[in-house]
Amino acid sequence: MTATDRSLELINAAAQAAADKLAHDIIAYDVSDVLSITDAFLLASAPSDRQVKSIVDEIEERLNKDLGAKPVRREGDREARWVLLDYVDIVVHVQHSEERVFYALERLWKDCPEIDLPEEAKATRGKAAEHAEATAGEQDGELR
Repeated sequence: MTATDRSLELINAAAQAAADKLAHDIIAYDVSDVLSITDAFLLASAPSDRQVKSIVDEIEERLNKDLGAKPVRREGDREARWVLLDYVDIVVHVQHSEERVFYALERLWKDCPEIDLPEEAKATRGKAAEHAEATAGEQDGELR
């Protein structure tokens, strides 16, 4: 079994929305062969709680406006450290960068096929590491 066309449409729209709000390390997996509850996972991260919330809001608004999709469940909103949007066909995880490193969801799903995403989403790979390095330099009093 592979992800449906609808799932791929939702994943691509969500990935683009996340990229537009400057999410880091956007990646998607086709989990349809190992899970019966959903077709695909989208993972994205941000360096602050405020940005996590902004990314989640943009994804939710874009999927509703452009594709008529509303999440059946939204969890983690209050803390905005790891917000989950469940659209049944797909599940979107937007995590604070610290949670992304700690929970390392990529390790759990690395054997699943990666879904090809829009170029802007692919360009976000490695942004979390770049941000962490730049922030560390600023904290040390040096600019990189």
